[in-house]
Amino acid sequence: MPEEPLEVPKGSIVLVDFPFTDLFGAKLRPALVLYEGYLDVTAAAITSEIPQKLLPTDLLIFQRTPSFEGTGLKEDSIILIDKIATIEKTFIKGILGEANADLRRRVNTKIAQFLMFDDGPANGL
Repeated sequence: MPEEPLEVPKGSIVLVDFPFTDLFGAKLRPALVLYEGYLDVTAAAITSEIPQKLLPTDLLIFQRTPSFEGTGLKEDSIILIDKIATIEKTFIKGILGEANADLRRRVNTKIAQFLMFDDGPANGL
């Protein structure tokens, strides 16, 4: 009998082979699970490499804040809302922690700002 896929609830922070945007490789990194399907998850990459200039889609998480507690992350990090991928659960190496209610609200706000369509009419349709 086949083994059941790993359960990885929405809001989990996982360690996963996250694909590069050119699809020619991947890097082991933490990621925030935004959606859990049966065999895969949709997740946003997390990095501890904080650039001098942040993108509007970057969401900072500082160690000194309550949002950091329970994440399983080791240092100040950025959730890269513009780096979202659907990944097979078999690529997940483990669950590091989870996002608390405050962090989930902040992520929802950021996602709404950048992924929500406006209510205006579609051009040319």
